[in-house]
Amino acid sequence: MGRGTLRIYLGAAPGVGKTYAMLSEAHRRVERGTDCVVAFVEHHDRPRTEVLLHGLEQVRRSEISYRSAVFTEMDVDAVLERAPAVALVDELAHTNVPGSRNAKRWQDVEELLKAGIDVISTVNIQHLESLGDVVESITGVRQRETVPDEVVRRADQIELVDMSPQALRRRMAHGNIYQPDKMDAALSNYFRPGNLTALRELALLWVADRVDEYLQQYRGEHNIRTTWQARERIVVGLTGGPEGRTLIRRASRMAAKGSGSEILAVYIARSDGLTSASPKELTVQRTLVEDLGGSFHHVIGDDIPAALLEFARGVNATQIVLGSSRRKTWQYVYGPGVGATVARESGPDLDVHIVTHEEVAKGRGLPIARGARLGRARIIWGWLVGVVGPLLLAVVLRSMEDAPGLANDVLLFLFLTVAAALLGGLRPALASAAVGCMLLNYWFTPPTHTWTVQDPENLVAIVIFFAVAVGVSSVVDLAARRTHQAARLRAESEILSFLAGSVLRGETALDALLERVRETFAMESVALLERSSDVEPWTRAGAVGPAPVSRPDDADVDMPVGDNLALALSGRVLPAEDRRVLGAFAAQAAVVLDRQRLVGEAEQARRLAEGNRIRTALLAAVSHDLRTPLAAIKAAVSSLRSDDVAWSEEDEAELLEGIEDGADRLDHLVGNLLDMSRLQTGTVTPLIREIDLDEVVPMALGGVPEGSVDLDIPETLPMVAVDPGLLERVVANIVENAVKYNPGREPVAVAASALGGRVELRVVDRGRGVPDEAKDRIFEPFQRYGDAPRGSGVGLGLAVSRGFAEAMGGTLDAEDTPGGGLTMVLTLAAAGAGGRTGAELPARVTS
Repeated sequence: MGRGTLRIYLGAAPGVGKTYAMLSEAHRRVERGTDCVVAFVEHHDRPRTEVLLHGLEQVRRSEISYRSAVFTEMDVDAVLERAPAVALVDELAHTNVPGSRNAKRWQDVEELLKAGIDVISTVNIQHLESLGDVVESITGVRQRETVPDEVVRRADQIELVDMSPQALRRRMAHGNIYQPDKMDAALSNYFRPGNLTALRELALLWVADRVDEYLQQYRGEHNIRTTWQARERIVVGLTGGPEGRTLIRRASRMAAKGSGSEILAVYIARSDGLTSASPKELTVQRTLVEDLGGSFHHVIGDDIPAALLEFARGVNATQIVLGSSRRKTWQYVYGPGVGATVARESGPDLDVHIVTHEEVAKGRGLPIARGARLGRARIIWGWLVGVVGPLLLAVVLRSMEDAPGLANDVLLFLFLTVAAALLGGLRPALASAAVGCMLLNYWFTPPTHTWTVQDPENLVAIVIFFAVAVGVSSVVDLAARRTHQAARLRAESEILSFLAGSVLRGETALDALLERVRETFAMESVALLERSSDVEPWTRAGAVGPAPVSRPDDADVDMPVGDNLALALSGRVLPAEDRRVLGAFAAQAAVVLDRQRLVGEAEQARRLAEGNRIRTALLAAVSHDLRTPLAAIKAAVSSLRSDDVAWSEEDEAELLEGIEDGADRLDHLVGNLLDMSRLQTGTVTPLIREIDLDEVVPMALGGVPEGSVDLDIPETLPMVAVDPGLLERVVANIVENAVKYNPGREPVAVAASALGGRVELRVVDRGRGVPDEAKDRIFEPFQRYGDAPRGSGVGLGLAVSRGFAEAMGGTLDAEDTPGGGLTMVLTLAAAGAGGRTGAELPARVTS
């Protein structure tokens, strides 16, 4: 069975009519006899959409319990069992409830497609993953549910459901999208005209790009080479010269005159890797093109005009922008130039613009020639072929009865000269030309065995032979050297690109960089040496390979970096031309070393600052929060011991109760301080065992007023793997904190539920809540949120609770309570679901 097809209705915003269009298409297919079912469609109480569901078969949904609520999701198994020809699946970007078959609905759709079922679905432009940041910057709303762009791009059909912002707002005002109580807020926030216009433009442009992909595919399948001017595309031909920036800006102004125009800058390099272009200038021009919204392309081609036209036609370009030639007048003897050739061969479907600039007729300049090393074996063979080869050839030709003639003799000697140039370079080739010239004169030019030439034609032939041999050998040697040079420069560029990339990525692994040096230069060992001053000994800051050296003098190659840092390599001696790249590696090694030390110093400074903050907070706590109960205890004791007042039994009992309360507060504060110190020193080792939540949680509520907590712990919950003592402390802290901030209109809700292999305990209050940016900060030590009064604690309760929860393998997080307030979510491992058991306990246990 083949794969099913996917059709997507794409909209710019909710309410444009995607679901309505999908259901209308389903009715049309059913009328034509197609087996079409509704796998999942949400009408959101919109009457007209709900009416369209009548008459369509709906597959049953699956019910999933999550956090004490029941949700419905698409039942993939039921749809597969039903096996319709077409299934309607609404809201492609929807995130399924935890516990579902797949995490995302598009994954459910993928299963249906693999089963050969055609799917019709819907999605809004703001749900595309790549546009999340753009949509957030426009609307101020971050989309939590997204779908990968590739999933939508792979759709067989994409149909845009479009509606003007004014029409959509009218639909909203008429109550066709949201309920009346949500209408005003939606119109004044997300559904503002500016937001809808921007989202509509995003949708139109995205669909236009998709249509362009279909067009390119169609043109490729049908081998269409002519330009279809469906959209203005301007190709800018760059040479790497300074005039490129002028051409790019001119093309940008041309593109700005027409909406939807596109700029493509292309640089065409020869396949031999030789170029006179400035890499720095090309980098600047690439950045300029991308800043102006265009794209930069690097194309290989020996015939530059043909390669440029091939590229332009391949991208369905409509215009080409070229600069006036930088050739001098006399250089036109070599040909008409790229601009004239492209204009002549472009045909009627491509407009060619020749732009003048300041560099016209100033000359192009020549590439700087560099020598290239040839191997010792090649040089030896070059000399053998260039010197010994002509002697052997002369012997062979003299031994032949029927001589091939002077013209053929000259060609044979010329062949050896070219071979010598290919093998050994210019010098063996010149020697071969000289030896061949003398042998031709002495052995094959009448009168033979003399150095004189009788016939002037033979003299001309020998002179021409020598000139051609020298010229050909020079060209061949230059080409060979340039090819070697290009390969070397390409390797150097790859190495330097790696270094640049490591800098941008912020990589700080010194050993990895030294290993890269060792592999690049085929060394046995590499060491980065440093010393604090000129009189101090060298020490190794990092090293790789066997037996790294301890001093630069002991290395085969050393590359100093400043006065007190050096990169030392052992294994072989490097040529001078390799030291440039080695210098780049050495500089990067110094940067990585400095970065590692700065990171360490920053971490140390952070720890010192954290310790200083904690000490300051502890002093503040000791100076006030601990002294307050001590002062109350001291006052009560002094009153009881006073002989001037005769206290009644009720007064004495009240004073003793105050002493007891103060002692309890002191015990609680000191206990939290000790717990925090144990957490920071890592001495909390929980004793994990299996227990029911309803055995621990009620015991933790002893410190809160009666009736202030509404407890809901089902008996069907699985057991949890926890330390009962630590869990009781955690629950007590977070419940007491919730009761303290609860306004008292309704009790704090403490409810538990099971989710997969975890158990969640949620403590819900109806207080003023905590902003998102402060939700993590409230779990830091000595933090008291908002205007919490002095004497209400030192701000350690939640920090200790999170520490104990994590010590037991759980988590403690804060969430917003729907309708206002804060919800503490304590997640614990269910028994037998990966939690630690008694068999894994350490020898020393602290609870």
